[in-house]
Amino acid sequence: MAGRACIGTSGWNYDSWRDDFYRGLSRKNWLQFCAERFSGIEVNATFYRLQSQETFRRWRNETPADFRFAIKGNRFVTHNKKLADPLPAIRIERDRAKGLGNKLAAVVWQLPERFHKNMDRLEGFARALKSWRSVRHTIEFRHDSWFDTEVAACLHAHHLAVCQSDAADWPLWNAVTTDMVYVRLHGHAITYASAYSTKELGQWAKCIRRWLREGRDVHVYFDNDAFGVAPRNALELIGLMGGN
Repeated sequence: MAGRACIGTSGWNYDSWRDDFYRGLSRKNWLQFCAERFSGIEVNATFYRLQSQETFRRWRNETPADFRFAIKGNRFVTHNKKLADPLPAIRIERDRAKGLGNKLAAVVWQLPERFHKNMDRLEGFARALKSWRSVRHTIEFRHDSWFDTEVAACLHAHHLAVCQSDAADWPLWNAVTTDMVYVRLHGHAITYASAYSTKELGQWAKCIRRWLREGRDVHVYFDNDAFGVAPRNALELIGLMGGN
């Protein structure tokens, strides 16, 4: 059975998109506007601040039934604690995110660029994530010391995905460890700012089709939000996928 693709942007609340992508729409309609055009969206705000269950519930109610969310795990776990003693914080985030209901498909945990491989921390974090089984989890490693078979085997054993993170400022690890593939496209030439060419998007579309044929669910979110290129790239990739 073929998998499902969710394609969209990392966040939607950007003033720089106001006069182009949103065409003067009121801010309160921005999420609904994105949900009518994308198949999923990654919530970036959760990385910086815990959201209330009421806020999550409002987002759920503003989007179509088949729309899906991914959220970024709060940086307290990944950057302050560096995965140490993660269970209490995971439970808090889990309980708040219940407001999204079944529209929450995945949580991405972004590690710091200078955080080197630590198997004890990773194993403990993987075990703690079992307290949040209702969604899938993916880890964005930004230091290449993590890019090896030991880490991949750990993720595979715990049913966790590698986040394939494309950027100019850190290396990409294209490992596939489970039946979900999660991709963050930050801007290949200039992180957070450069647009992807039609050729580059075509190469990603080819990968996505292969993963879908393999029965994997695929999430792709554009984080090159500067200058409004993220929504344009997302719409072009959706078009290349045949409107998926």
